[in-house]
Amino acid sequence: MEFDFLGATLVNLSINIVYTLIALFVGMKALLIIDDKLLKSIDIQEEMKKGNIAVSIFASTILIFVALIVTFGFKG
Repeated sequence: MEFDFLGATLVNLSINIVYTLIALFVGMKALLIIDDKLLKSIDIQEEMKKGNIAVSIFASTILIFVALIVTFGFKG
């Protein structure tokens, strides 16, 4: 009985990890496409070196978005 529960748990964990990786890949790809299309003339890293706070906030929201994708993926 305990092995059935453990097996079901491992299958559920595997499905969640695969879902999380797919969602993370699609999310990051979408963000990169949006970045290429909307922000053609802005180099985010160069602007951050210059001390542009708005670009830093934008970059941090992208990282928060990625963290949310990973978190919700593990919650199932």
